[in-house]
Amino acid sequence: MTQRLPARLLTASATLLLLTASVPADAAAPAELISAIKSVDKKGKGNRAAREAVAELSGSEPAVLLPLLAAFRNANPLATNYLRSAAETIVDRSIAAKKKLPRKRLEAFITDRKNDPQARRLAFEIVERVDDTVVDRLIPGMLTDPNPVFRRQAVARLLDLAGRLQKENQQDLARSLYKRTLQGATDDDQVKTIAKLLRKMGEKVDLPRHFGFLTNWHIVGPFDNTGSKGFNVAYPPEKQVDLKAKLKGKLGAATWKSYKTTNDFGIVDIAKQISPYKGAVMYCTTVFESKTPRSIQFRLGTPNAWKLWVNDRQVFANEEYHRGMKLDQYSVPVTLRAGSNTILLKICQNEQDQDWAQRYQFQVRTCDVSGIAVLSADRSAALFPSKETRP
Repeated sequence: MTQRLPARLLTASATLLLLTASVPADAAAPAELISAIKSVDKKGKGNRAAREAVAELSGSEPAVLLPLLAAFRNANPLATNYLRSAAETIVDRSIAAKKKLPRKRLEAFITDRKNDPQARRLAFEIVERVDDTVVDRLIPGMLTDPNPVFRRQAVARLLDLAGRLQKENQQDLARSLYKRTLQGATDDDQVKTIAKLLRKMGEKVDLPRHFGFLTNWHIVGPFDNTGSKGFNVAYPPEKQVDLKAKLKGKLGAATWKSYKTTNDFGIVDIAKQISPYKGAVMYCTTVFESKTPRSIQFRLGTPNAWKLWVNDRQVFANEEYHRGMKLDQYSVPVTLRAGSNTILLKICQNEQDQDWAQRYQFQVRTCDVSGIAVLSADRSAALFPSKETRP
């Protein structure tokens, strides 16, 4: 009497046969080869074994693509490059041999946002090589995707559609679509474009809120930074933030004063808003409210030397002057506690007198790893404030 195996065992057996087909009997299993690749460290230890594993994996069947992509999770950059190389070679050879790629499984991998962002993007590029309809089918649903590349594509498509609606004089539909599109945009060029179009249509757009810029600060100073010595001097605010304290500064008594920036990109311009100090240290503090403990990023831009503390713990320092300033110039991962979190920023200006060395400013925003704003719990969530709504 012939016994039938359960369907799940048949499926597992078929997958195993597919993974091992065309692989020599003495070859290592795909899982072992992938493990060898992931064992390479950032300094290159294990390179030889990783290269040999890539060479052996490159002759595998297309079904090996899925475990290769899954292996991107927690892989270091060097291992990721090896995994990508193996996957791309398998795809090249499979397409040349007219072998079918596991498109449905690849698409399921792409749409699962829990998977590694780089791996999802590679899977998308693989499917796109054999099916150009994947762009129309998947990208429109990726407006809030954690992968910024997917988000950018989705924003670009919706922005184009809204523009066409506007040209057809469907103003209300265009306005609604521009608003929806802005909610997924994080690249400053796209954000600027959408905000400009909405403002021309009479809409108020709170860009500082959109990006997550910290706009309300208390600032004290100046303290001495003659000869750039102040960077490593722990002035009183580093020991205790007391907004009522009178401190001894470079020019005499110094007290904390409240400042709010209304700049679209959250720029606090010390030189213009306070004074164009030279050889100076200024301290800036604010409070961030978090409903729960969570990990976020502080992204900062400044042409000046700086240090950052969160809840009395120094999380970053950079002693460089006048190397330019741009959005998200520096990214600092931070774990917040539930409740109030005290932020302290030390901004140092040196004594250079060239025209290009006069900027004394900074911008700080809070966001998740993909760049989407994370707002303090006491801040309005209104991206398009009405007359009654304040940011």
